[in-house]
Amino acid sequence: MKKIISILSFALILSANETMTDALSLSQALDILKSQNLEIKAAKLDIESAKAQADTVSGMNWGKLTFTQDVARSNDAGNVFGFKLTSREANFGDFGAEEFMDNFMAGHPDYKTPPQNLNYPGYRNFFQSKLKYEVPLFTGFAISSYTNIMHEMTKLKTLDKKKVLSEKSYELRKSYYDMALLDSSIKNLTKILNNIDTLEVTTQTMIDVGYAKHVDLLEVKAKKGNVERLLNQMEANKKLLYHYISFLLNKKVEAIIPPHSDVAMPNFTDQEILQRNIDIQKANTGLEIRKSMLQSSQAAYYPTVGAFGEVATADNTFLGDANDHKAYTVGARLTWNLFNGGIDSAKIQKSKIEKMKMQSQLELAKHGIALKVAKIRTEIESVDFEIASLEKELALADAIYNNYEGRYKEKLVSMSDVIIKQSAQIEKILKLQMAKNKRTEKIFALEKLANGDK
Repeated sequence: MKKIISILSFALILSANETMTDALSLSQALDILKSQNLEIKAAKLDIESAKAQADTVSGMNWGKLTFTQDVARSNDAGNVFGFKLTSREANFGDFGAEEFMDNFMAGHPDYKTPPQNLNYPGYRNFFQSKLKYEVPLFTGFAISSYTNIMHEMTKLKTLDKKKVLSEKSYELRKSYYDMALLDSSIKNLTKILNNIDTLEVTTQTMIDVGYAKHVDLLEVKAKKGNVERLLNQMEANKKLLYHYISFLLNKKVEAIIPPHSDVAMPNFTDQEILQRNIDIQKANTGLEIRKSMLQSSQAAYYPTVGAFGEVATADNTFLGDANDHKAYTVGARLTWNLFNGGIDSAKIQKSKIEKMKMQSQLELAKHGIALKVAKIRTEIESVDFEIASLEKELALADAIYNNYEGRYKEKLVSMSDVIIKQSAQIEKILKLQMAKNKRTEKIFALEKLANGDK
């Protein structure tokens, strides 16, 4: 109930949302929960994000295709000659051949004077279009390991979403059964209040004829006020439950159909609970991630091989004579880390330790869940016995009160005796409610361990 009160402030934002005026059954509420609960929606988005991340890593296997367009203008001698050579337009005149031949024909060849055309060229534009494809051929199983990790992370997010759904379903079902218990307690207390009203009238009549004292009436009214206070508290708790159900469903709910019977004991075996438990499934997934991380770290011992191919064309105008000026390049590269001071070995050892640690945590989780299951089953057996005993005690308390009420009319007992018996009656009702609430919590706790979507 404290948790319900803590989220009451959130209920104010629901006033603008759609209101559910028809009485909502538990099955209908669970359907709405799956589609409208904000935490479940966020968990679904986490799954989509993980899938996108997995696709990103998997896409590395296909390499990448890039297009590059260079545009430049320069009169730098190296750049201009390089531009011409790249566009397949360099000639002997660029080397100063014309100047050399003029001097040679004049009879004084000059081998030492720098050629003017080569060293002081005019400005030249350069447009190069390049299409390049790079692909990894072998990465030491690193990409496949990362891909496996991302797929396991997606599975982990899926399990997280399933756990959120299970928890919210538990909270919704618990609220419905709490409402049923409140209705039952209100019914019993209302019956007691009606009896007190009758007793009040009877006492007043007996005072009028001199068979009772005014203090007897005061005792009846005090007890009546106490019962009315309890009823008021229960009605307030019902309002809190409606606020909380509205919060879970992201819709304002004003009426529900509470369950007509106590929550049934689940028939899961201990082995089925261990197989279904989401925390254990997450631990298994974490172990698979650790295995992939170990494989990823071992990739450092392998060489990596990549290949590329590119086609390019260049000219002093955009795509000018593209076919004549085209060029092709293909290549491959092998990289092998032969020594790095033992860093790779240390990383692999760390991955092995983390894997063994996760295996130990998995076994610990299994033993821990098994212990919780045994504890909860024992507690349920105990509270079942308590409920059976309290129901008998309540029946006895009802019979005793009715007997004392009749004896009071005959002046055989005092009003204080009647009030005491009525207090015992109320005490049994409240204890029975607490015991049934405890039983519901324990059964739901067992179902939570199984994480079944019930």
